[in-house]
Amino acid sequence: MSESVSFGYEDVAPEEKTERVGAVFSNVAAKYDIMNDAMSGGMHRLWKDRFVRRVKPQPGEAILDMAGGTGDIAFRMAERGAEVTVADINQEMLDVGVERAMERGIAGLVWSRQNAEELDYIDRQFHAYTIVFGIRNVTHIDKALAEAHRVLKHGGRFYCMEFSTTDWPGFKEIYDLYSHQLMPKIGKAIADDEDSYRYLAESIRRFPKPPVFEQMIRDAGFEQTRVEQILGGAVNIHSGWKI
Repeated sequence: MSESVSFGYEDVAPEEKTERVGAVFSNVAAKYDIMNDAMSGGMHRLWKDRFVRRVKPQPGEAILDMAGGTGDIAFRMAERGAEVTVADINQEMLDVGVERAMERGIAGLVWSRQNAEELDYIDRQFHAYTIVFGIRNVTHIDKALAEAHRVLKHGGRFYCMEFSTTDWPGFKEIYDLYSHQLMPKIGKAIADDEDSYRYLAESIRRFPKPPVFEQMIRDAGFEQTRVEQILGGAVNIHSGWKI
């Protein structure tokens, strides 16, 4: 039986997922940040601030921000003096990030089109690896985690922020209703793209639960792993160290 992977609630061939995810982010790139504000009520900004505080970027550190196309995380880390490489598989997302950096007068970032599963970097190149709301869209998550471990220096740190489901009574039902019913409609109203945002909602449901994903991080070689929950686990910050 041939391998299949999840694309939302569908099971598809790996190469089809890669192609379809690429199309999703090409479609949403121009409105991506506006949609983030609309869908989270602006809370994504607070979550990203919190995430970067956990990473603790230091002046002169080499950090790889994977799936960081539009620059939200990279800009915050660069403000703290880190030398950030922004990598993304989608050129349209990178183009948006470069334009935003120019508008803000942020220089010194390196922008690179990369596949998280096959990075074009030497072993032990970076002090930290970050990926925010991106790893659930990777076709083979285990390969991406292995690559993250490979390119980190000894003593390097891995930080990932990703959505999941929540078990908070009351909030769980509201969250399910919002993500399945309202999110695609907001996508249609603002970005004229209902299908892409339906996929993004479904992909959250198919992503491994936090304890399972934490074990995947350990299996990739990371130690001292930790999960920090936000909104009862609707958002989680995962971390680990290459020791």
